[in-house]
Amino acid sequence: MAALVALTVTGCGAGTEPADPADAAIDTSAPAARTSYPLAFDNCGMRVTFAKPPQRVLILNGTSVGEVESFILLGLEKTVLANAQSYGVSDDPSMIDKIKALPTGGLSMNKNFDVPAEQVLKLKPDLVVSTWSGGFDAKKGFATREQLAASGITSLVNPVNCAMGKPEATEEEQRAYRNQSINSSLEFISLLGRIFDVQQRALDLISGLRARVEMVRQRVAGLPAKKVLIAYPGMAMMNASGLPAVMTGGIYDDVIRAAGGVNAFAGQTSDATRTLNKEQLATAQVDVLVVGLFTPQEKGEQEAAKLFAAYPNWAASKSKTYTVISDGVYLGPLNAWAVEKISKVVHPGD
Repeated sequence: MAALVALTVTGCGAGTEPADPADAAIDTSAPAARTSYPLAFDNCGMRVTFAKPPQRVLILNGTSVGEVESFILLGLEKTVLANAQSYGVSDDPSMIDKIKALPTGGLSMNKNFDVPAEQVLKLKPDLVVSTWSGGFDAKKGFATREQLAASGITSLVNPVNCAMGKPEATEEEQRAYRNQSINSSLEFISLLGRIFDVQQRALDLISGLRARVEMVRQRVAGLPAKKVLIAYPGMAMMNASGLPAVMTGGIYDDVIRAAGGVNAFAGQTSDATRTLNKEQLATAQVDVLVVGLFTPQEKGEQEAAKLFAAYPNWAASKSKTYTVISDGVYLGPLNAWAVEKISKVVHPGD
């Protein structure tokens, strides 16, 4: 479980450099082009080519749900041969049943929480998608990208996670990983739009998600930025002192900024989740508590009450100001849901 949560935490982007704004990069103003096949491009240092839209996709686990949720929101469910991603709780409650409805291919996980090489090769997909480069690490029992290519199977890593699990990552890949933002989530949707020749559908989805975030940004613009703490009690095994996993950096900071706040631990590295001690947590300035749910069994109201009792000096504890999120702060298409939820308690009624 600790290893699984470690991947969840590190896979969602934590760093100290400022994230890109959510409205950068992708231009949704012009009509989308149709994809011209063969489509070829570099993906994490490997040349990939698509002769046509994939029809038999395997989505590896990687303790992520961002990739499978992107497939669902793009209406690509019929292309999924087998999905290994699931979370059991979501900021978009409809996602839970939609993910459960996807085929699993009868696959099982190895000790490293993903599909072993022999099962992948036996399934014979035409595309294997991983949230991180480590999903193709032979040392973990996974099929390598070279093995897959030799069997006529294309592989794809979510580009913003190229550096994750890739010791020889370039400086550009490392920078992209550190600086994950809401825009990083949208870029993967855009990439899928190109691969599957649903570019207009992707642009429409991106435009809608961006508009929701931008509406919040405009509403809170110029208002005092309150200190926001994102804490996942169910991930306490990740902290050396058994404290809730506190999320900071990268996409977490970007989601909080969009909601009109600032991370209570802004500027900390990803090590903060592991090294944070009780004194540091107790003395932190916390105006708003964001309780993250890791499992369906957790109850947000109860977890918030426990944290308020444990840390009575927080301003949030005195005012009982909190909200509950789950997957919306991670790399994935549900960032707008989290931004909206958090903004309602950061700046209620403004």
